[in-house]
Amino acid sequence: MSQLAPYAVVVANTGGPEVLRVEGIDPPQPGPGQVALRQSAIGLNFVDTYQRSGLYPVPTPFVAGNEGVGVVTAVGDGVEHISVGDRVAYQGHVGAYASHRVAAAERMVPVPDAIDDQTAAAIMLKGLTAYYLLFKTWPLAAGETILWHAAAGGTGLIATQWAKALGATVIGTVGSEDKARLARAHGCDHVINYSTEDFAARVREITNGRGVDVVYDGVGKATFEKSLDCLRPRGLMVSFGNASGVVTIPDITLLSRKGSLYVTRPTGVHYLNQRSDLLAGAKLLFDAVASGAITVEINKTFPLTEAADAHRALENRQTTGSVILIP
Repeated sequence: MSQLAPYAVVVANTGGPEVLRVEGIDPPQPGPGQVALRQSAIGLNFVDTYQRSGLYPVPTPFVAGNEGVGVVTAVGDGVEHISVGDRVAYQGHVGAYASHRVAAAERMVPVPDAIDDQTAAAIMLKGLTAYYLLFKTWPLAAGETILWHAAAGGTGLIATQWAKALGATVIGTVGSEDKARLARAHGCDHVINYSTEDFAARVREITNGRGVDVVYDGVGKATFEKSLDCLRPRGLMVSFGNASGVVTIPDITLLSRKGSLYVTRPTGVHYLNQRSDLLAGAKLLFDAVASGAITVEINKTFPLTEAADAHRALENRQTTGSVILIP
């Protein structure tokens, strides 16, 4: 399909990666409170696969994707804080897998000159997830110890560097030695290969039996209950993803038996709902990247027309760091 003709990757019916279909679209026109974008880079995230599969219901048909960067080509009535020609980024706004799109102006974040398009697309959803998890869900303090599952993933590599910069001791889990090397290079003080080690036993060893203050778990079902064994009494279990399946707690007294533990299931919808919160988080994130506290790893790009292959690679754990789709 011509790069000049607007197109999008559409989910007509939920299912596997094969349901992602490239379709031509009419040039989008912004309505009141909206902007039109010509997009240059789009981030790939696990939430995209959850929506595509139907795990997170979205009315069909819909354009997939939740994170992107582009240049504003038109503004709708009532838009005053964004102008034609502005370079902006967004996250948490379904419809990203498109060469051109319209979106709510209030969800657009101006991208500073120090941040290039692909970097911005790599960090908006994953980086702002790390922001609210580290600064809001559990305001991480220097001297605390955390466990981060999937430390070599896109969110993990950002969050572990950021946690280290805040003065935390960072323990990360990975599934291979290659990923272990990557995690060590990005803020992890200790790395556990869960394919060869019992991560709960190893965490207890590292912490001299105390346990960690907080566990950040985007893996889900496969790691949840054993993660509770990693926590100190009254520690917090942050379950923020379902890569291995949805978590259930059939007996809530399990939390009391394991140390009067806390459990939360946060989402950016509630932490970043106000524009002021979105802009505050984005500023901290952009500043951390520009200062070098966070190094962004973009280890794979795909043409947007090959989004199905990108989904397969992500779901089969064949990726590290951030993956970018290029329209």
